[in-house]
Amino acid sequence: MTGVQESVTSGPAGALAPPPFAVVPGGQVRRVLQGRESEIVDLVAATYRLHGAGDSVNPPSYFLRFPDRPRSRIIALPASIGGPARTDGLKWISSFPDNVASGLPRASAVLILNDPVTGYPFAVLESSIISASRTAASAALAADRLSRNRARPARVGFVGTGLIARYIHTFLAGTGWTFDEVGVHDLAAGSAHGFRDYLERSGASGRVTVHEDAESLVRASDLIVLATVAARPYLHDPGWFSHAPLVLNVSLRDLAPEILLSAANVVDDVEHCLKADTSPHLVEQLTGNRDFLDGTLDDVMAGRITVPADRTVVFSPFGLGVLDLAVGRYVYDEITRAGELAVVEDFFHERSRHG
Repeated sequence: MTGVQESVTSGPAGALAPPPFAVVPGGQVRRVLQGRESEIVDLVAATYRLHGAGDSVNPPSYFLRFPDRPRSRIIALPASIGGPARTDGLKWISSFPDNVASGLPRASAVLILNDPVTGYPFAVLESSIISASRTAASAALAADRLSRNRARPARVGFVGTGLIARYIHTFLAGTGWTFDEVGVHDLAAGSAHGFRDYLERSGASGRVTVHEDAESLVRASDLIVLATVAARPYLHDPGWFSHAPLVLNVSLRDLAPEILLSAANVVDDVEHCLKADTSPHLVEQLTGNRDFLDGTLDDVMAGRITVPADRTVVFSPFGLGVLDLAVGRYVYDEITRAGELAVVEDFFHERSRHG
């Protein structure tokens, strides 16, 4: 562990002292994470294993909603993770879809890291990049692990073409994926064409096709990435999936229950994923049970379950706060090692109970 653990015992006569408090802007976060896709995927895999072994605390996310702004929300994801870099913390992430019309990204976020000895926060990090990276790393990990007993997908399709789609493509490419064809579909034509232009500028492998409708993209793709802001299912026909693709259901609410009922279903965490009217939650409400679930990604990695090669496989990740903590702590430690940590002096000013 880096300077945090050392600082909390530096008070007089062995008394605890607050850790130094640092602010980590987005530019630093991006510099640390860029080009390290394989390393972050490995970190996410290790974090899933810690979580599966019970060495974490990941309470339900809290959704702050607004009666006058029903499309918008801010979500609090508290978490605690064990392992070699034990850390507590909170991600505070907003989703304001109307930002996109003004040229701003939909989501913005900060991550607070807390010292597990004193409880004091020791850093706040810009976290839209951390959040996108852990989401993309989880998707890339699932794409790898869930395709190991089937032909590796050669045709990928993206439904929804925002920042998350871009990061998922980056993490797929950064972990060795190449494709013969890349399909793109978005209800906003400008966004779809912008994503196509990004793919061409980035030198992405494969012929890029913009699809006018979701059906043609689904039918033409072996690996389907759903990264939209859909509030309710719009994909209803299991026949579109008759070719048994692998579906990364990242946005969680695109698929109707009948599609999941005809597929093998893997989640990141059962209790978290079956809530808030996600597609898996709708299946549970419809059937009254969870029999449609095959297991978790940790179960797949541990060999406790094997997904079928001849059926559609759907991975539905709710998104765990422990992943944000793990990636955020990685960023913090890398910046600390490089001697580039920006400490705010005297942030904790009141250090005596009685003055």
